[in-house]
Amino acid sequence: MLELEDQLTDLGESIAWPPTPAIRISGGIGFAPLPLRRFAAPPRKRGGWALAAAAVLVIVAALAFTWLGLHTTIYRVPNPPTPTTHSPGALGADLNLGTRVATVTDAQRQLSWKITVPSSLGRPDAVYVKLEKDGGPTQGEVTLVYASAPGVSASALTEVAVLVTEARGRVDEIFFQKMLGPEATVEPVSVRGHAGYWVSGHPHDFVFVGPDGRTEQETLRLATNTLILDVDGTVVRIEGDMSKDQALAVAGALG
Repeated sequence: MLELEDQLTDLGESIAWPPTPAIRISGGIGFAPLPLRRFAAPPRKRGGWALAAAAVLVIVAALAFTWLGLHTTIYRVPNPPTPTTHSPGALGADLNLGTRVATVTDAQRQLSWKITVPSSLGRPDAVYVKLEKDGGPTQGEVTLVYASAPGVSASALTEVAVLVTEARGRVDEIFFQKMLGPEATVEPVSVRGHAGYWVSGHPHDFVFVGPDGRTEQETLRLATNTLILDVDGTVVRIEGDMSKDQALAVAGALG
């Protein structure tokens, strides 16, 4: 600002004043006209117009900077869009569960073994079937997807509360223990006479043996607490952010 003030002062001193005209007073009084003293304009400095132009540019630049700052503040702070945490589409569509079918009955038509549904959770919100020809295990696999369950929070990433996945086979404890990793703990359980395992922590992989003796390796989709149960030759996996008692209650309602 001090530099601007100096430039404006120089600008005032460099402007040439116009000549002062001779003024004659006339009237009925009869005074003689008196010559008026002419005031000489201050000496004109070289580069006066350049200084004037510089001063004008400084003022314009200051105003432009202020306007741009306000403009940026207004237009760069809109309401940001809220990012979605799951892929758009049907519930469970991004979990690689196979082909979606309308009902459990439709899934049963494609499988030779009986599907069990937990009565405590009711009708699933989505049903998927993965056959062997599509990369599923021997004799196929079914997954029941629930968007909500009593006392169970849905995942913020998938909007899924509980997954119940079923396939024919048996659990091989040796393979099973090795594949769980150090972040998971395993506890043997029994539900209505059926042996199983309660896996707490963050397991990611699961291995079982199909009816033809082939080892099947799969991913646990929710990577959270999981109950694995052998129900008359069908391996049932119950995944969800739930306690052991909640999972056992769901398993006890299978029928």
